[in-house]
Amino acid sequence: MGKLLCDPTAVAETFQTSSPTVTWREPNAATLEAVDLVDQTLTAAAGTTWDDVIGLEDQQRRLLSKLHAKGVLWKHPSEHGSSVVFRLSHGGDVSTDGNCLFTASKKAMAREVDARDLRKRTVKRFLEDLGSAKEEERQMINEVIKNMYSPDLRNGWGVHVVQEVKLLAKKDERVALDSAIEELVQLGMQRELVAESIYKERCIPVNDGSSWAKYMSISGSPDDEYDIVTLQYTEEGLLSVDENREGRAAAFGDDIAIECLATEFNREIYVDVLGWVEK
Repeated sequence: MGKLLCDPTAVAETFQTSSPTVTWREPNAATLEAVDLVDQTLTAAAGTTWDDVIGLEDQQRRLLSKLHAKGVLWKHPSEHGSSVVFRLSHGGDVSTDGNCLFTASKKAMAREVDARDLRKRTVKRFLEDLGSAKEEERQMINEVIKNMYSPDLRNGWGVHVVQEVKLLAKKDERVALDSAIEELVQLGMQRELVAESIYKERCIPVNDGSSWAKYMSISGSPDDEYDIVTLQYTEEGLLSVDENREGRAAAFGDDIAIECLATEFNREIYVDVLGWVEK
């Protein structure tokens, strides 16, 4: 996954520019595909190319190299004629866990900052914005969150093969939850079905702004208040229960988190998803 971070305004807390920016050359009615919009004399000086990055599939490498060569146009939302081309460059590797958005952003920072602190600031920004939103906006946000993490399993199968339901289990209640599950298993009930029932009954569903804030605060640290429990379903029914007994699962930064992180630092963040790269 590649990330572009660009600076539309000058603020004190800056992201480090990972590659040169150049003025956009208008294509004059030609398609963007057919026009080279980036001064290629700068490309040679940009440093590490995508050909040097290990762990990429050939198709991913071609797409990233093309994006690097062509650039991405950013136009100022209010200043007419003000535009910049940003080039996607490799800024370093990050682990493919739930903290990747925040560790990638940490690498892009011009100063030392902790990835967990970025996560906390993202959640704080979300709660502040949610608190100042109109009731209609809050309802819309809650609906988006519910669709992502507590979907209606009667729908969506034309798009998804597997759907997930996220639940939050308090760390200090895990022993009690395990005991309740084990008690029913001893009576001859199937463990996964028992676990599904107990977790759905006693854990917090991620289905609104308040529960999203709790969920997005989870970094997979022993200091987290909650553990993430994931129920996976196919159209036929329950597929698996990820109980996350060791509490190491972290909440992946979603579109809401990206927007809040960008707002917190007064930035535009573009995410180019080409698939996770396992190393």
